[in-house]
Amino acid sequence: MKIFRELESSVRSYIRSFPMVFDKAANDEVWDDQGNRYIDFFAGAGTNNYGHNPDCVSESLISYLQERRIIHSLDKATVAKREFLETFRGNILEPRNMDYKIQFTGPTGTNSVESALKLARMVKQRSNIVSFTNGYHGLTLGALAVTGNDYYRDESFGHRTNTAHMPYDGFLGKDVDTIEVFRKYLNESSSGVDLPAAVIVETIQGEGGINVARYEWLRNLQELCRSHDIILIVDDIQVGNGRTGTFFSFEEAGIEPDMICMSKALGGGIPFAILLMKPELDQWKPGEHTGTFRGNNLAFVASAELIKKYWSDNEFTAVVRAKGEILKKGIQSIVDDFSPFAKTFRGRGMVWGLEFEKEKDHAAEVSHTCFENGLIAELCGSENHVLKLLPPLTSTEAHLKEGLGILRNAVEKVRNSAK
Repeated sequence: MKIFRELESSVRSYIRSFPMVFDKAANDEVWDDQGNRYIDFFAGAGTNNYGHNPDCVSESLISYLQERRIIHSLDKATVAKREFLETFRGNILEPRNMDYKIQFTGPTGTNSVESALKLARMVKQRSNIVSFTNGYHGLTLGALAVTGNDYYRDESFGHRTNTAHMPYDGFLGKDVDTIEVFRKYLNESSSGVDLPAAVIVETIQGEGGINVARYEWLRNLQELCRSHDIILIVDDIQVGNGRTGTFFSFEEAGIEPDMICMSKALGGGIPFAILLMKPELDQWKPGEHTGTFRGNNLAFVASAELIKKYWSDNEFTAVVRAKGEILKKGIQSIVDDFSPFAKTFRGRGMVWGLEFEKEKDHAAEVSHTCFENGLIAELCGSENHVLKLLPPLTSTEAHLKEGLGILRNAVEKVRNSAK
């Protein structure tokens, strides 16, 4: 670890929580350079939904490189891009009767968000954007302005103008309809909230603490946006790509966003981000929004292979839901046995959060103890008080149960030491 302390910037983060030099990975397992094995309930913060080094991706990339095919192409047409577009349309859009144009942004999620915000403001000729409490959308300046966590929002980073935050579902308590709160702000000319060009929302707030929006709340949000001529942007960067069971996290809510931001697992570990937009919103002039690495052909190849393998029918959705039930039951039993130390849990599909007291470091202690015993799980929430469980969707049932066993033992050990 010496070279990392000496040479790498202090901004490094995950290396502090997981202080080992990692070397190899396969599906839901990771090994460090000493040969120690870990079960992965982290999945690259949702990037490795399809596991580490999927065979179909590795084989396709090796073949692609050996044939000296194009790697970087800006936004020129390539065979790899054509095959991705055909695969995405045929397996994702058409079966869901979805009509969207695709913009290839820069390679990260925040690039997709920046593109969405810029386009919404241009189309509506209004500058205000509304996001929600505890939302996280990235750390470039536009995305940072709609991110709620004050840890990232130092004024010296840049101006946070032309944004407003409304309460997310449940933020004001289970008996308060926060859509009606939002509606009152919009309908009152002296509320101080200008009519926004767009609203950006996560259906499940990942970094915010695994806060889950009810389907009814999402439908009411869409209705509110439609009634006020506001563009609805869904940030599906972390909880899309099958994380909740369906390919898009909002499918079961029955909503139809105007724009959808996607990244993370889309490229199977290769940097890749896109923005889906309703055709009437595609009002860019050629070259009006660009990015050198929006033509990552290795990502096109990887993504097309994964979509063909997992999304040609509904079988994978059933698999994710079944594994999600294993996680849910395991976490429920931990809360039942160790409450109030383990306060509560929430989630959907294969994204779950186990909440501890905000005023304590119990979540961090549990994460550390898990890691010492071979399980990788990170923290989230405004005070890092929620343990986020985000295993690959392709995890084996045996490894899910093994990981839950490690988690149970860690919770018990930390609870006993805290008495």
